[in-house]
Order: sequence, then structure tokens, then C-alpha cells
Amino acid sequence: MDEIIGSNMKKVPNVAILGFSLESNRQAPISERTAFIENLYLNSSDIKKELDGDMAGLPVTVQGFCSRMDAIGRWTPVPILIAEAPPGGPAENSFFEDMLQEMRKGLLSESSVDAVYISEHGAGLTTEDDDADGAVFEMVRTAVGPDVPIVATLDLHGHVTPKMLSNVDVMVAFKTNPHVDQFERGCEAANIIESRLNGLQISSALVKVPMISPAVSLLTASGPYADLIEYGQTLLNDQFVNISILAGFAPADASTNGMSVVVTTKGSNKQSKLLAQDTANLIAKRAWADRHSYKASLIDPQKMINLCKEVSENPNKPSIIIADVADNPGGGGRGNTAFALKALLNAGIKHATVGMIVDPELAKEAHKIGEGQSFQAIFNRSETTKFSDTWQTQATVLKLIKGSCVGRRGIYKGRRMNLGLCALLAINEVKVIISTARHQLADPIFVERFGINISSLRILVVKSRGHFRAGFDETHAPSEIYEVDFPGLTSPLIEKLDLKNVKRPIFPLDGDMEWNVPVR
Repeated sequence: MDEIIGSNMKKVPNVAILGFSLESNRQAPISERTAFIENLYLNSSDIKKELDGDMAGLPVTVQGFCSRMDAIGRWTPVPILIAEAPPGGPAENSFFEDMLQEMRKGLLSESSVDAVYISEHGAGLTTEDDDADGAVFEMVRTAVGPDVPIVATLDLHGHVTPKMLSNVDVMVAFKTNPHVDQFERGCEAANIIESRLNGLQISSALVKVPMISPAVSLLTASGPYADLIEYGQTLLNDQFVNISILAGFAPADASTNGMSVVVTTKGSNKQSKLLAQDTANLIAKRAWADRHSYKASLIDPQKMINLCKEVSENPNKPSIIIADVADNPGGGGRGNTAFALKALLNAGIKHATVGMIVDPELAKEAHKIGEGQSFQAIFNRSETTKFSDTWQTQATVLKLIKGSCVGRRGIYKGRRMNLGLCALLAINEVKVIISTARHQLADPIFVERFGINISSLRILVVKSRGHFRAGFDETHAPSEIYEVDFPGLTSPLIEKLDLKNVKRPIFPLDGDMEWNVPVR
């Protein structure tokens, strides 16, 4: 349908929406088809239902994109497919190929696609391909042709590759970590698509900086990465479309690892291309010069216990959060290691709450037992890893919850999350939240739904790397947060990750290496 504006006829654009999101941890179990189906796998009809409702079941980036497109003017969304799994091992390649085929079929079935928006993560692997995101972008470009604008949003833990750069017009990465600007980045993608549809020409450049950094040093409130992000933004003026700096995801252990600096400028002439490349080089040089500043600062388990004793025994001490960063479900951890919980129990710590331990069988058994009942709780009855064994202890069921909830703060804000069967157990003086679905405890709603007031907690142990900071910043200052060095699949200590597939040399594995940006 066309819209008459004066004597001109303006076509209402058909904009395809699709996405593949998986942050891949090479050491974690393979992300099979069920990991996507049970988490988020929306076909065209599913997406349309969300667009016609409150959109809470869509990724927040997609919510932002669609909201902004609605505000800009008339457009026709063309839902294709959105697939998202919790961070985990590489995607099963057969599933990935089937998904690509379904996306391709959806795009080709449309008589007219004027633009494409892709909600992607950027650190996706399959069991056969280190550049899964590049494969998605290439498929889209092949399906819609060379002239259709394509814009993608990416997590700042993504890895940008030449294949990605050559098949998408503009990549817009998050600027915040914890990620609290997902909605805004979706809006930005919509603005760029509108500009491209109105004739904006662009040039893009990519520089890969051979460095991988501890995840806990990549916060954007302060620190070296925060400084780098801010520096990139100070370079923006009306000649630029976007500057994105993606630190990458160390546990991916992939040939694509490394920091990615992506600069997009307005115009397609030689001057615009040189500006994009020179700016990317400038940022890359600054990142490399500051590489030694990216360090993890963790406390040891005994320090954790000492802190917990002080807080537990002295009500005048401020409450604290202990982050079990090495078992972060938000980075591929299974959420089932017991190092922190056992340390608390062995030390007789009181007034502590631990969450969320992911154990579907234990959650199911607790629901069968019922509230107020005591039983022999068996942890990790089936799923074990080199960091998690089967163990058992006496526990009491305090409260049972099932179903979904909508995130209240931080990365889950406005997002409908289904945690499955959940239980609050008491083991001695420690409370433990058990969940079925594998998500990090990054939103206070995951605790509050059990009737717990966050402000009443003296000690909260979270299985999360850093996103919990945005969820709990209303109750806990940074000085009241401690990251502890326990074993796990998501250890932020690079030397503990046993990286074998990254391109060498790379810092800090090759601490004495030299590097200069490529000469243009």
C-alpha cells in the first residue's frame, strides 16, 4: 500500500525482522535444538502475536526497534524468525542449518523486502563454524540482494568478522555493560534503516585488535573499557553513523576472538572510507596501548567467608553481594556448581541466600514434596560437569513458584522470562533458590517473587558475572559487591580457560607480543 504525500508517492516499507542469538562458550555442553525451542524460538506467527501485544516475549532490542519504527511513521513489519538460547556451547550445526533454511525460505517467500533488521548476539559458534553470525548475515544478503539495507544490533561481547562486515550495512553494538541500552540500540537501528531507505550512503571499516580480556574488567561504568567506549563516542560528529567497540567473549575460544572496532561513516566516496578506517585505527591503537589495564580482581574463598562472617555477626555492617563469576549461566556456566554454597555451609554462615542454582530434577522433587516439608535434597542428580558433582543434604522447602515473570531491572527489564519450576530451600541457616531454566540471577524479581525483600538480605550470593550489578544497584553500591575466585566454565581468569582455538599471537596469552594497526 502506498501513502500519498502531496504530489509524491511514498512507499510504506516492508521491513523483515529476524535474529539468531547465542553467546558460545567452547567448554560448555553443545546447545542443541531443544536449548532454543525451550528458551526462545519464534516463527513468523509467534512474532506477529508479540507485535500485536505488549512485545514482552521479544528480545529488548527488537522491542526498541519496533517501537521506534512505529514512531517514525507507517511501516510493515515482516516477521521471519527469532532464535535465542541461553549462553552455552556451540550450536548443533544441523539445527543451525535448518534454522538458516527456515529464515531463507521466509525471506524469499516475501514479494518485497525493503529493509532487514537483525537482532544478533555476535559471539555465536556452531559445532562446525566459528563464524555463525557471519553465516546468518551472508544468508540474508544473498536472499534479499545487494541493494536492500540491512542493519544488525550486536552484544558488545560479540566478534565482528570480515564476512559480517561485507554482508551488513551497519552493525550497532551495545554501549553498556551491564547491558541496559538494548532498547536504545534497537531504536538506533531503526533510525539508521530509515536513513538508508531515504538514500543515505555509508562506508564501514573494521579493525581486529589481538587481545582478549577478563569479563569482569569489561564494565562500562568505570575502568579501561569504559574509558575506551567513552573515547569512541567523543569522536562522533555529523560525518559518522556509528562507532562500536566490541570487547569479545574470551570463553568462546574461537578463531574469531579478539576486540573488534567498527566505524561507519556517512558517504561512500574515498574520503568517507578513509575517515572510517583512520578512526577505527585510532581507537584500536588506544585499546592496544591500554591492554595491560584489563585485569581481574577477585577475592579468594577464605576472604569470602571472612566477609560473610563479619556481615552475618554484625548488623551494623552493610549487606553484601558475592558473585560466583565462574559459574555464570549468562556466559555458558551451568549454574550448578556447589563451591560457594558448600563453603557457606561448612563455615556455619547465617543470613545468606544463594541463587540461582539450576537443577530441574531437584526443583521438580521439591514441588512434589510440598512447602514446609523436609527431604534429602540430591543436587546434580543427572547433569554433572568437571566442576559439579552429585551431592546431597537435608533441606526444607520454604516456598514454591512456577511460571514466568517480567523482568524489573537491568538486562531483563521488560522481558518475559520463564524460569520453570522454582523452589526456595532452607539448608541449615542458608536459603537456596533452585530454578529449572538456566538464567543468571540478574534481576531482583527472581528473588522477590518468593516474597523476599531484597533490602532485608544480609548476604546474597549470585551466579552471575556482572549483569546483576544493574539489577541490584538500587540496594547495593559497587563497594558492597565482591567477585570470588571459584572454579567454573566462566572463570574470568584467562589463564584458567585453556584456550586452544584463538589465533596466536594474542594478548595476554602472548604477553611480549608486538602489534600495530594495519597500514592502509
